[in-house]
Amino acid sequence: MNKEIEMSQSGTLYLRRRALGWLSFAAMVCPVPVMALANAPAADAAWPSRPITLVVPYTPGGTNDNVARLIAEKVSARAGQPVIIDYKPGAGGTIGAQFVAKAKPDGYTLLNASIGNLAIAPQLVPVHFDPFKSFQSIAYVGNGITTFAVRPDFPAKNLKELVEYAKKHPVSLGTSGVGTPGHMAGEYFQQLTGIQLQHVPYKGSAAAINDAIGGHVDLVIDPLSTTFVRGGKLKALAYFGTDAPPEGVSGVQSVVQQGFKQWDSAFGGSFLWTAPAGLPEPIRQKLTQWVLDAIADPEVRKALVNVQVNPVPQGAEETTAIVRKMHGIAQSVFGSGAVAVNDKSGKSPADGKAKN
Repeated sequence: MNKEIEMSQSGTLYLRRRALGWLSFAAMVCPVPVMALANAPAADAAWPSRPITLVVPYTPGGTNDNVARLIAEKVSARAGQPVIIDYKPGAGGTIGAQFVAKAKPDGYTLLNASIGNLAIAPQLVPVHFDPFKSFQSIAYVGNGITTFAVRPDFPAKNLKELVEYAKKHPVSLGTSGVGTPGHMAGEYFQQLTGIQLQHVPYKGSAAAINDAIGGHVDLVIDPLSTTFVRGGKLKALAYFGTDAPPEGVSGVQSVVQQGFKQWDSAFGGSFLWTAPAGLPEPIRQKLTQWVLDAIADPEVRKALVNVQVNPVPQGAEETTAIVRKMHGIAQSVFGSGAVAVNDKSGKSPADGKAKN
């Protein structure tokens, strides 16, 4: 009996030694996966240990910049690290988007994105990223509170009168650039009404608004224009992006109320945070929560409205769904290369006729 027990104990010791031998062998053959598994949670837990860069893919002073600064301030407080704004404008916001798409997915390089550079501009300009595969959505901030705005002495007072005027006179549309929400809104409005608008793209909203105020272009469709309507320097013909009239915009109906039932609020611009694909899930969850908490702050919500953004907080999955929806709309508006990158004619894919 004692011998059997001894043999049993010997067998147990052998099995243990063999198991330890296999573990040692596995560690020698596959050292990287073992170390990765051991260090990944610690690395995520230590994030962020240095400043975070938030890329703004448009020029300073526009709505995208304003949104970035408001949210970044609150996220910085939660992260315990500075959030540095890095401007990389150009090509409808795709230069900044491409920079982030190629960045290391470690949570230190993020994009204050818009529907313009993820859904619209890729229809019109060559890009070296996939709007879906190259990014990991973080959170949706909101829609631009946008007006169709003209100089105060422009003859039209609403969209119907604008259409009638445009049928008899040339009308120019100033936008913040090719592939921006204002560009798509103008193209879509032409398709719905059959009018012709001369598209004049600028490098940012501020330049387009300034030229509208100075009478160098007739029409702007931009969240920033709402601020100047309130100040009396521009006149609103319609608004969208919010159910109620924007503060300081009275006696004006929404685009939908004026008969365009298919109009989408996101045409005025949609603002969201995103990161390079491959972002570790624990970091993504932290960022999503921090952005949503920032939007929930009453002071931030008020400040967003003041810069003409209607807060519509959404999580990561919902944000991706919104981008996909607007990508589909942009495809239907612009078709396949229907509008030239440096379009000045306003050519619409709906009728194929030059618009000058």
